[in-house]
Amino acid sequence: MSAEAAALTELSFTVSGRVARPVAEVYEAVADPAQLSRYFATGGARGRLETGATATWDFADFPGEFPVQVAEADPPRRIVIRWDGDATTSADGATTTTFEFEPIDDGARTLVTITESSWQATADGAKSAFGNCEGWTGMLAALKAWVEHGINLRDGFYK
Repeated sequence: MSAEAAALTELSFTVSGRVARPVAEVYEAVADPAQLSRYFATGGARGRLETGATATWDFADFPGEFPVQVAEADPPRRIVIRWDGDATTSADGATTTTFEFEPIDDGARTLVTITESSWQATADGAKSAFGNCEGWTGMLAALKAWVEHGINLRDGFYK
């Protein structure tokens, strides 16, 4: 085993995508539960993503409410949430997800970057991390389709 592999103690990932709308509009599509319910939390999102708030997300295709604790919200640039995960390294069993919104192309478009951590460097941790990576990548595509074209990509995608 290489020294680099031996040093791996936790798993995390980062995904990003570009949305052809100004940063404030893209930020609102994530922070506002009414909009989030239209393309991502299709079973309903309750609670605005504001510092200190606990929101809930329900997915019509994966029923059950997921509590989402908002550790930080800095409109229109950053949202940090914590929510339960499997095989995590945190004492409370939660992962940390950071959304960053960066204006590009003179503000005409927004680069959205999502980073989530931290899972155990185990097979179970990898399975959970890869699953969430798939989910956030899908969320970015759905966000783009919704904000740019008013289309809900998630409808019928998973079930």
